[in-house]
Amino acid sequence: MSRLRRLISVGGTVLVLFILWEVLTYYVAYTDDAYVRSDLVGVAPEVTGPIIALHVVDNQAVSKGDKLYKIDPLPFQLEVNTRQAQIEEQTALVKVAQEELRAAHAALDAATWSHTYAVEEQARYAVLAASNDAPIAELDRANNQLRRATAEMTIAQIAIAKAQTSVNVHQAALDVAKAEKATAEWKLSRTDVVAPVDGWINNLTVRIGDTATVSIPNIGIVDAHAWRIIANYKEYYIRPLQVGGTAWVWLDSEPWKFHRAHVTGIARGISRSPDAPMLLPYVAPTTDWIRLQRRIPVTIVLDEMPADGKLYMGADARTVIFPR
Repeated sequence: MSRLRRLISVGGTVLVLFILWEVLTYYVAYTDDAYVRSDLVGVAPEVTGPIIALHVVDNQAVSKGDKLYKIDPLPFQLEVNTRQAQIEEQTALVKVAQEELRAAHAALDAATWSHTYAVEEQARYAVLAASNDAPIAELDRANNQLRRATAEMTIAQIAIAKAQTSVNVHQAALDVAKAEKATAEWKLSRTDVVAPVDGWINNLTVRIGDTATVSIPNIGIVDAHAWRIIANYKEYYIRPLQVGGTAWVWLDSEPWKFHRAHVTGIARGISRSPDAPMLLPYVAPTTDWIRLQRRIPVTIVLDEMPADGKLYMGADARTVIFPR
């Protein structure tokens, strides 16, 4: 009987502890597998060229729009000057073509007047010649004058079409030159590389004399406004968690102080293979009673930043969440 009582006592204790554990983990979810995270913004130049000035140092705080470094502007300024010269050239050619067009219109007006007069003369002499009141030679002269006037009018019309085409060609070339100048000015303006966000320069390796290559990041900035805690919770804890739930965060960089926070997101998928494309996060599983427990990332944001504003991307943290 004594042995049976001990077995019952041990079994009851285990059962009570299990129930208490279930109740505790339902209302309190804790993990020490958490870390501080922000966005690391890679700053890449939009033009290629040698760096002639560096305006920041490693770990410096910067504001959005602050100059980081300068690329040699001389080649881009020369390109702007070239495009400006092309604009001036095409502007002059457009004016010449427009003058030629006006002259062609004037010639057409004169040819049209001559053609009208020749038609009237030809008609008059045709009537007179038919009644033998004018010699046939005069009619032949009138016919010849009409043919000449018609030809001159046709030539004037062709000249107008040619002049109009010339105007269109030079106007198109002028538009292209203006667009190319705008592009050149844009490139020139991009020789000053500026910070796209507020934050801190991290691991600066750029030096004066380096070649900045378009679209290749060479400065990293830790975003000052994207701080969050990524807490990896075992599947067991995920059930009652909800977005908006209260959380408390212990930062290893600031021990013995709890920060109030709230849940802003719970991942709906993880990768089970570290080699898979990282469209899904991979969280290494932990061994728990033989079975490998998978963990789900939960995003937590502090309600208030630390008084000194010091957070460190990648630093360890511990979190407690009180499910609703």
